[in-house]
Amino acid sequence: MKLNKNFLVHKTGSDTIVVPTAKAEFSGVIKGNVTLGAILDLIKEDTTEKRIIDSIAEEYDAPRETIEKDVVDAIKKLKSIGAVGE
Repeated sequence: MKLNKNFLVHKTGSDTIVVPTAKAEFSGVIKGNVTLGAILDLIKEDTTEKRIIDSIAEEYDAPRETIEKDVVDAIKKLKSIGAVGE
């Protein structure tokens, strides 16, 4: 999976904002935390859900089950707006 080129990512402090370009079908803004920012950094290049989970688990001190749920939920939301493609 990879970030759709029609979406831009902006980070401000602990907030991450995903904004569609004029070519995207979605209109609106997604606001998330540093975890979303980490996920988006990882999907700038083609990757897998497992690699994302593994990378975040290495970086953050949180239960793996929590990380897995957060990553799956975030990817599901990003896919639903067309920000992530296979």
